[in-house]
Amino acid sequence: MKSHTENLLSLVDVTVNFEGFLALNNLNLRIKRGELRAIIGPNGAGKTTFLDVITGKVKPTKGQVIFKEISLIGRKEHKIARLGVGRKFQSPRVFENLSVQENLELSVSSPKSPLNLLKKNIIKDQLEEVFHLMKVVNLTKKNDIKAGALSHGQKQWLEIAMLLGQKPDLMLVDEPVAGLTDEETDLTADLLKSLAGKNTVLIIDHDMDFIRRLDCKVTVLNQGAVLFEGDMDTIQNNQNVIDVYLGRPD
Repeated sequence: MKSHTENLLSLVDVTVNFEGFLALNNLNLRIKRGELRAIIGPNGAGKTTFLDVITGKVKPTKGQVIFKEISLIGRKEHKIARLGVGRKFQSPRVFENLSVQENLELSVSSPKSPLNLLKKNIIKDQLEEVFHLMKVVNLTKKNDIKAGALSHGQKQWLEIAMLLGQKPDLMLVDEPVAGLTDEETDLTADLLKSLAGKNTVLIIDHDMDFIRRLDCKVTVLNQGAVLFEGDMDTIQNNQNVIDVYLGRPD
């Protein structure tokens, strides 16, 4: 029986060289099953390239990316997604002319076809999953509302629910609180915390109050490599992190 705490994802000596610019420089990082992990760092630290390498959008110059004991190097993006890697981008990608419920029905349907949605080819179990997902992200009362009419924060929650509906083994969540109100930011942190354990969630963001509320291990990237790892209190008191990213309080 596999351990719940085994490494789900391992990046080993991953380097990405863009014509002389090292976007990633011998990056080593491991994510355990069921873990909630935050990734922070200054602009240009390699955070987006890091996600692009995991999802197959960028092929490393050297190094290995191991997911569920399988190498992802050289695999197409759609095949990596089928292996269980799901990515949520910074800007919500929802079908604005469809209702909240229809967006989620499309997410859980198999095969994922708009034709299935039009024909209402959704089985009872899938419909139950849709209502469960709406409850998780507190959008049950918005089920008939078109996604385009939701607030920015609600669109973020809908996309998180759509990602959950795909049942990925690893959720990559890129800047989920950009442009959110303080209340929406707190609710998003609580939502993502609630998903950990059953799900493995990796989050990139710049909002330090949001990262603190996640109450999880934090990895600081700088110049394409891991600068420091620890809890938020340790991170905020580390001199190297202060110098390159957080700055000194006024």
